[in-house]
Amino acid sequence: MREPTPRAIHLKDYTPPEYLVDTVDLFFELDEENTRVTAKLRVRRNPDAVGGGGGGELELSGEDLILESLRLNGRPWSGSRYRLTPEALFLPGVPDRAFDLEIVTRLNPKANTALEGLYLSNGMFCTQCEAQGFRKITYFPDRPDVMAVYTTTLVADRGRYPVLLSNGNPIAQGELKNGRHWVKWEDPFKKPCYLFALVAGRLACLEEDYRTASGRRVKLQIFAEPHDLDKCGHAMQSLRNAMRWDEETYGREYDLDLYMIVAVNHFNMGAMENKGLNIFNTKYVLARPDTATDTDYEHIEGVIGHEYFHNWTGNRITCRDWFQLSLKEGLTVFRDQEFSASRTSRPVKRIDSVNMLRTRQFAEDSGPLAHPVRPESYIEINNFYTMTVYEKGAEVVRMIHTLLGAEGFRRGSDLYFQRHDGQAVTCDDFVKCMEDANGVDLAQFRRWYSQAGTPELHLHAVYDAASRSLALTVRQNCPPTPGQPVKQPFHIPLAVGLLGPDGRELPLRLEGEAAPHPENTRVLHVQAQEQRFRFVDLPAKPVVSALRGFSAPVKLHVERSPQELAFLCAHDPDFFNRWDAGQELATRALLRLVPRWAVGETSKPLEPLLLEVFRALVAGEWEDRSYQALLLTLPSEEYVGTAMKAIDPEAIHAARQWVKRELAVQLEADFLRLYQACHEDRRDRFDAVTMGRRRLKNTCLAYLGELETGAAQRLAVRQFRGSHTMTDRIAALSVIVNSLNPEREACLDEFYQQWKDESLVVGKWFSIQATCHLPGTLDRVRALIAHPAFDFKMPNHVRSLIGAFSQSNPVNFHAKDGAGYAFLADHVIELNTINPQIAARLLTALTPWRRYDDERQRLMCLQLQRVAGTSNISKDVYEVAMKSLS
Repeated sequence: MREPTPRAIHLKDYTPPEYLVDTVDLFFELDEENTRVTAKLRVRRNPDAVGGGGGGELELSGEDLILESLRLNGRPWSGSRYRLTPEALFLPGVPDRAFDLEIVTRLNPKANTALEGLYLSNGMFCTQCEAQGFRKITYFPDRPDVMAVYTTTLVADRGRYPVLLSNGNPIAQGELKNGRHWVKWEDPFKKPCYLFALVAGRLACLEEDYRTASGRRVKLQIFAEPHDLDKCGHAMQSLRNAMRWDEETYGREYDLDLYMIVAVNHFNMGAMENKGLNIFNTKYVLARPDTATDTDYEHIEGVIGHEYFHNWTGNRITCRDWFQLSLKEGLTVFRDQEFSASRTSRPVKRIDSVNMLRTRQFAEDSGPLAHPVRPESYIEINNFYTMTVYEKGAEVVRMIHTLLGAEGFRRGSDLYFQRHDGQAVTCDDFVKCMEDANGVDLAQFRRWYSQAGTPELHLHAVYDAASRSLALTVRQNCPPTPGQPVKQPFHIPLAVGLLGPDGRELPLRLEGEAAPHPENTRVLHVQAQEQRFRFVDLPAKPVVSALRGFSAPVKLHVERSPQELAFLCAHDPDFFNRWDAGQELATRALLRLVPRWAVGETSKPLEPLLLEVFRALVAGEWEDRSYQALLLTLPSEEYVGTAMKAIDPEAIHAARQWVKRELAVQLEADFLRLYQACHEDRRDRFDAVTMGRRRLKNTCLAYLGELETGAAQRLAVRQFRGSHTMTDRIAALSVIVNSLNPEREACLDEFYQQWKDESLVVGKWFSIQATCHLPGTLDRVRALIAHPAFDFKMPNHVRSLIGAFSQSNPVNFHAKDGAGYAFLADHVIELNTINPQIAARLLTALTPWRRYDDERQRLMCLQLQRVAGTSNISKDVYEVAMKSLS
């Protein structure tokens, strides 16, 4: 077992730093195995520290460093006067007044496979300092509430590293002996050390100018390896779109004269918002019609926007401590979601976001790793870059937007930027700005930040024909979560509409009001455990359309007949509820079939009402084809599992495949007609209309592929070999791989041979095979790990193969023999010593073990115990394993 047991950090123990750093001057002599870093810090006591900043001992975090020398105010600091541990440097007796501290360290970037701090990627130096990577570069008070002004000088071999980048603006450069050169950078804005960045390598640059709303010129640069430069155009346009949107929506202009993005192959995250120098995973920069799908194009624009928006919500204003991570991430996810919605299909963007939340984050909320949006403790902060902090955090911000309205939210955000610019603050500070700008009280609403779990809303509607009124009773509760057995009522915005028998919206007037609400959707403030709302002047019994737009991240329970669900699916003008009604109708049908499959029953008629709804959807004329495709998509196996007390992956898969096949049989002509109507190969178009047509076409192809007829098989192969967009090729290949198509292996080989030199495309090839639902997939995944193209040290490849199998292939990962569990544990243990962060994220596939049958529970626990008992276990993996077993 790991010795000693890792120590938890608690929010309640937060105290301001005893010392502050005003300026940081960094000097890097870059070398692959022996980089020398000289850090000159201007340090002073913090007058706001507990006890007035007393104590007299300066603690600096540091890991995997060789300390070469220390100087205080120009004089050497001897080894007998400091204390060094594997995680920190302690300097007792430092002066009371401001002082200069010089620290010289050495490190080995080549050996840094964890990809935190300074490391090498394809022969390129790059950094990742969030959350606590800067301590692997030099000794420093590595916490976000220590903000300083940085200058950075980089020295390297000119031939191997002609491009030298860091934060801010370049202010000087020159040549040295032996073919070396240097560049000095200055960042005029205070920042925490987690926003520090450097890049050095042989890179090509795409450069454009941008004029801000006030007319100021900003230079935009995207750096990539030379052979990838032709794939950077979409990223550049996405950046311009994001800058303009932030100016128009929030009044925020970019504040430096230079904005840089660098695409890196080896990267644990999607991207990083380092001030002025964003470092990106290549997955979220590189795109060309023949190498990237429509989803890739959308994700690139969204992530480019996300990191750019961080310039104000994360950089100019940052988080006081890591418990406040959602201050920057939840707010910025909300901002990037709204940006993406403005660029594509707003209904589809919202539904995609909710789909992910309900399948992944709700599962997180109901499992052993459940935590509030603002966590109370952590062992390894990297484990809290979670769906709860990001996606649920975004929903909390969205609820504030819903409660205050767009204008009120803008007033609050303006005050937030004005009041806290240049500061490290808390989630409470953000909410306080919303309150002060709008004269409202959000005290109860703050529970969304401090209480874990998914609240459940129970609605009961009773119509009284005599009084022409509807009594709507709303009851809320939130199940216990680890460390929080009892929950206080939340403040929940419940968006409601009422539909008459003809499908038209009815006026919304609550009892006691003089006139109906001016809008067709009313936001009710649910604040008690039980509340009653009475709507009056209703000419007929209405159908309630509740939780419109998914106005709160809750589970909604309301008694509705299948006929009412079909009615909402046909008439509800709220795009989310219309889709959700169809999903609930299909989910109910699937849940009725699952027990039959579990006992081997063969007589399973398709429910006529479900067929009727799908027939209407496939026959309708829809302006938003992407939305139509979503309406025609059955609930995922993961989502169906959330409605079961004990998940049966095999029965769920069998039931869903059977329904999908029956729909294909019954609606074959309709699917083929719609496929042909939308079949076009516009390789040069990535607008919402064209992408919607492709999405609908490929949804139809997936249904037709279930027929396993010669005609359907030939159709998929024809699309695979004849298309010019990666969207259509991947969609066709997926249909082929998940069928008994005789061209299956030939198509896989053709695809690989064409794209074997494109790492991101090879990742798609891995994922398609890893997510195949046919028997034998685990053996294929094992073989692919030994494939020459697979790089175990590249997070993208690990996620594309091992991650895709364990997180997106429930029927094979959860095979009864437990082989999938053992396979995952084997590779988590192997990755634990290479890249603990990625290992811990993979292990989360085993954490919901309590949701399965007894035998699967036993097998999953066995592997969690094996991982937990591994020698030299990292803090990252230890925390996930032990919390899962507790």
